[in-house]
Amino acid sequence: MSFTHLVKTYEVQNDKLLLPKKQLVTYALYALIAVALLYLFIDPAPASSSKPAVTLPWVQQELPPPSPPPYQQPDEVLSSAPTQQVAKEASAPQGCDYSDGEWVPDPNPPLYNGTTCEAIKDGRSCAANGRRDTGYLHWRWQPRGCELPAFSPAAFLRWLRHKHVAFVGDSLARNQAESLVCLLSSSRSRPEEEEEEEELVDGGRFRRWVFIEHNATVSVFWSPFLVRGVEKAEKAGVPYNDVVLDAFDERWMSRLGEVDAVVLSAGQWFKIPSVYHESGRVVGCHACAKELNHTETSFFAAFRDAVHRTLVEVARRHEHDAAIHKGRKEKVVAMATFSPSHFEGDWDKGAPCPKKQPYKSGEKEVGYTEAEMRRIVLEEVEAAAARAGGAAAAVRFAALDVTTLANLRPDGHPGPYMRKNPVVGDDGRVQNDCLHWCMPGPVDTFNQILLQTVLG
Repeated sequence: MSFTHLVKTYEVQNDKLLLPKKQLVTYALYALIAVALLYLFIDPAPASSSKPAVTLPWVQQELPPPSPPPYQQPDEVLSSAPTQQVAKEASAPQGCDYSDGEWVPDPNPPLYNGTTCEAIKDGRSCAANGRRDTGYLHWRWQPRGCELPAFSPAAFLRWLRHKHVAFVGDSLARNQAESLVCLLSSSRSRPEEEEEEEELVDGGRFRRWVFIEHNATVSVFWSPFLVRGVEKAEKAGVPYNDVVLDAFDERWMSRLGEVDAVVLSAGQWFKIPSVYHESGRVVGCHACAKELNHTETSFFAAFRDAVHRTLVEVARRHEHDAAIHKGRKEKVVAMATFSPSHFEGDWDKGAPCPKKQPYKSGEKEVGYTEAEMRRIVLEEVEAAAARAGGAAAAVRFAALDVTTLANLRPDGHPGPYMRKNPVVGDDGRVQNDCLHWCMPGPVDTFNQILLQTVLG
């Protein structure tokens, strides 16, 4: 009997037990549909009165910003360095624009104690001088479209090892230099302050700190015009500055060869009445008395001229030194843009700066004078960088564009807390400082940007 015959016999004998194939497929489809409907309409999970919310990835939830902590005594706020505040040491993304943004609340305390940092001169020790509100300490600059990494003392000291950074300019340059020393000191690396030469010491205008274990030096040189000048002396009957536009201030320029980074900051002194000299003769005057009979000259033009000549001379001298020593060690030259003041009235008549919070973005426009001074710095630095030849140049020029962020901080000045016992003038008013910055304060952000600048 063949195999085919056996199969046919089996199918006949079991015909009553098997369903036709078409009917079997039909019933299987009905069963699958029933199961699908059962899972669609019946929730197999147990009922709960508190189901977790479903977060859709394309919906951004708005969370309230952190609020500054309630009032604390200054020492309580500043004494303990936050263990969780480990500074980001990575550089910010290339092309990050720090010049525009807003101040956002930051509950973290500052890196250093404003009552104990020895680098701070009395006029900037706001907490030590009796300022009891602490809200101005708890703000962070947030650029638009990128992040500004927190200041890292360790990263800056690594870069500064065997190097020298010098701050050159007016009292705002000194303010920033003191801020940097305090920030670096927060790493438990204490600097030794060294005396400058006797002829240079002038009420703290020339100072130098050395972090010995890093062989790192921070200096400040007083040079409010960057070029050679003699400041006004009201008590001596000289109500105007004498500025020599074609001569350089050798008190700092002659030390250029020992410096690896120069941070320039000037502008405020150019608004004061001044006589301008060039080639041994008077070439103009700003806001001088009519009896002097000098041609009125825009202080914007004088400021641009001084900045331009200074940047050209720095590059020339560095190229000359590199040729002599047969080396092309890079030098960083950064210039801070104009930092606005916030006197609500005439500064010399006791005008205060009473605000306790930053302005919101767009709430306080930069004034015309401040905008012009900023524009001059940006244009001259850009031109200097172009002349230097780009990334491979021996001198790297950069602008610290701080005008907008400074303009939004009317709360960050000493105000009446520029001294412990405010002096009442003959008119019964207390003098306010609405130009310089409390320390800690907004000026520390200048050095956050400086760190990113030197890291390149």
